[in-house]
Amino acid sequence: MQTVSVDDFTRQSFDFIIIGGGTAGLVVASRLAQHGKFTVGVLEAGGVVNGRDEVEIPAFFGRALGTDIDWKFESTPPGTQGGVKDQWPRGKGLGGSSAINYMGWNRAGRVDYDAWVELGNPGWGWDDLLPFFKKSETVHPPSSSTQEEQDIRYDPNTLGTSGPIQITYPDEYSPSHQLWIKGLNSLGVETNPAPYSGSNAGAWTNPSSLGLHTKARSFATEYCSLAGSNLYILTEALVEEIILVKADSGYVASGVRFTHNGQEYTVSASREVILSAGTIKSPQILELSGIGNPEILSRAGIDAKVDSPMVGENLQEHKALIFVVDVDPELENPDELILDAEKAAAAREQYDQDKTGPLTTMPGSFGMVPFTKAIQQGALDKICSQVDALTGLSPEKKALLEQRLRNPDKIGLMEYFFKLGAGAFGGADSRHGIIAQILQQPFAAGSIHVQPKSAATDDPVIEIGYYHGPAGEIDLELMLQSTRFARSIMLAPPFNSVVRQPFLPPASAFEDDEQMKQIIKSGTRAALHAVGTCAMGGNAGIRGGVVNERLQVYGVQRLRVVDASIMPLQISAHIQATVYAIAEKAAHMILEDVAAQ
Repeated sequence: MQTVSVDDFTRQSFDFIIIGGGTAGLVVASRLAQHGKFTVGVLEAGGVVNGRDEVEIPAFFGRALGTDIDWKFESTPPGTQGGVKDQWPRGKGLGGSSAINYMGWNRAGRVDYDAWVELGNPGWGWDDLLPFFKKSETVHPPSSSTQEEQDIRYDPNTLGTSGPIQITYPDEYSPSHQLWIKGLNSLGVETNPAPYSGSNAGAWTNPSSLGLHTKARSFATEYCSLAGSNLYILTEALVEEIILVKADSGYVASGVRFTHNGQEYTVSASREVILSAGTIKSPQILELSGIGNPEILSRAGIDAKVDSPMVGENLQEHKALIFVVDVDPELENPDELILDAEKAAAAREQYDQDKTGPLTTMPGSFGMVPFTKAIQQGALDKICSQVDALTGLSPEKKALLEQRLRNPDKIGLMEYFFKLGAGAFGGADSRHGIIAQILQQPFAAGSIHVQPKSAATDDPVIEIGYYHGPAGEIDLELMLQSTRFARSIMLAPPFNSVVRQPFLPPASAFEDDEQMKQIIKSGTRAALHAVGTCAMGGNAGIRGGVVNERLQVYGVQRLRVVDASIMPLQISAHIQATVYAIAEKAAHMILEDVAAQ
């Protein structure tokens, strides 16, 4: 991985400038540089994070949050709902959020991606994206004994075997894992025989972005080995704006202005500027550059160049509620590695010596549950009637979301996962675990915009209002009704031999709807899967989104956005694998467009 000095960077003549050396940015940069004919520059606000324990060691996932390699964003309090500020961690360093996330690797269902096409974005359906999912990954199957013991199933024809990101299943499993799967089975949630093949509904074992032999995080910096000396990466470079030049047909992106160690610089791109700063930073940089809603730009003291009203709008995030539960004290609990210094030291020695033991394990007990399983039919019919009366969504999006409620057979719209250990979630000692309930398809959307009189060093304003307005009321009811299913999981044999009783909230809360609603409102947190703020506009064009299906920014030539912000609708999956696929497809499209010129 080649990082250079600011002097070396600024003396280059670049074909492409990529803003952001994160998950998507390094994929696009490396694939373009791999082509061999182009000089590619990457501007990254953070530094190199490879080699840090909190990045590399699997069981240390989550420890990087709140550190110097996290942007440490916060959302605004949700108005009069009595909520609190929510933490919105994002990776600040080469690799972006792929360096600090929880390493979950899964795909959404066919209907999620085909919905993007139905909105008017050809080329973004399941069949279109599958080759790029496969191109990004090397999936290492579990041993035959592990596969049989843990009932791990998948279709190898849909998985990649030569991509840069290494995907592995855990070598060791807690006794609770199979009990979790069987407990879901007893509730009618069947084990999915091919969860990466177009239907993610059901119970299954989730792999992680983890090296097979290194037992270290596999993340976006792996892509840099594809490129040669024509890839230049500058770290600690904060982008101030994209330079736009007036042309007869609008504006052309010609380069980027940025600061490094307090000094201001500009660089030019002869072919394209590619914005890959993520769902939070990408709309902020567009607005700082004069692309956005003129009223918002005016309040920030920014001259409006391109009237693009959807910049920063359409913010969609998975809504997570954590249940802390008392568990069987005889089970080996990961929290003991934190609470017991002797066990922690022994685990570290084992990891350093042969890359085995507790520090290599990752949670893999997942269930993606259709609402027809999680919610009683009468309650679901009532929610559907609320959707019928809903305004504020485009007719196309409303129809797609409503269809998923009514016909969700092959899509899991409520995620549940189980993890032993709850130290970060209110557990007092090692005798706790967590069950997470995560709403996959929220109706309510938020926004991300620059602050008034804003500068690049200011954090943008994240307005999410999880349960605000009629759309938020639908989300609240979906979460409330689904808590009953969460309680059913705790009681389901044989998993009920693991969970003794709810701890936070207590068992009594599950019997009181009003109390549970307050718990949901105050306890919901972002699942760190935000999308949509620079979405593909589809049939609605610039009035419905920010980029077209080639990810080109409306109203600006030679400027694209490539990251999670381009998703027009949220998906029923952790987004990491999809972001890699988006970036792989984007690089392919860019090379196609160059060849056609």
